[in-house]
Amino acid sequence: MEYLDFELPIKELEEQYQKACAIGKESEVDVSATCRQIEKRLNETKKEIYKNLTAWQRVQLSRHPNRPYTLDYINAICGDTFLELHGDRNVKDDKAMIGGLGKIGDQSYMFVGQQKGYNTKTRQYRNFGMANPEGYRKALRLMKSAEKFGIPVVTFVDTPGAYPGLEAEERGQGEAIARNILEMTRLKVPIIVVIIGEGASGGALGIGVGDKVLMLENTWYSVISPESCSSILWRSWEFKEKAADALKLTAKDMKKQKLIDEIVKEPLGGAHSNREMTFETVKNAISEAYGEFKNLSPADLVKNRMEKYAQMGVFKG
Repeated sequence: MEYLDFELPIKELEEQYQKACAIGKESEVDVSATCRQIEKRLNETKKEIYKNLTAWQRVQLSRHPNRPYTLDYINAICGDTFLELHGDRNVKDDKAMIGGLGKIGDQSYMFVGQQKGYNTKTRQYRNFGMANPEGYRKALRLMKSAEKFGIPVVTFVDTPGAYPGLEAEERGQGEAIARNILEMTRLKVPIIVVIIGEGASGGALGIGVGDKVLMLENTWYSVISPESCSSILWRSWEFKEKAADALKLTAKDMKKQKLIDEIVKEPLGGAHSNREMTFETVKNAISEAYGEFKNLSPADLVKNRMEKYAQMGVFKG
């Protein structure tokens, strides 16, 4: 188990609890009262820490190395029914963007999402979750296929941004993202977006347009990362915490600004602390969201979606 800086008090108490329990097992001394006392302090400390998280601490949690990624969610939600589909039929198969057909219960969905790696080798293989233009074109191809067969679309957003390399720009990164945004606004099937980690810039927007946008509690969604914002404004990464607060990038901030529709609660300690509970919560949230839109006609779906996004950023004096 890896701990972030602000989680160190939890680490100390967990180590004390394990040592006390080990002493009880190895000797005949009754330490049950001590164990209960430490466990109580541990639970209180967890509640206190996670109740008062800053924006920067939530950014750190969204990047936790043990946090589940897109394929973890899909495999847990769909089981053996998931069939991954590959390629954009133009350049190649982008490993940072995955997609395919799967089922939740008896309902089929087209799943699309960014995929990160678990170690150095897989991170390079997945390009750190940063998709190239062919990744966005693959995503669009899958979404248009879903539209053709009347299958709802579910997207999982988790990216530090679209790949900023020269070759990506040469192949039309900006156009690919813009095309996806345009086509998603008028897709004639329900679209459910779930932000499961980092939601950075156009890389997130390229698969982020939906009838219902769900955001996990300890994730972030912004035009720029706190580090990049800090380096632009203060010429240093040292002000990333201040930048995170100013960017209003947390789920609570997004909900308040009406840029997302719903916050999905995470287990105490974050999605990685109880993966099974997180998967079940997300699965239920997707099914509930689809229930809201499944009886709408394609024309009403598109009309409501257009109106929803047209109202964003409108403020009355």
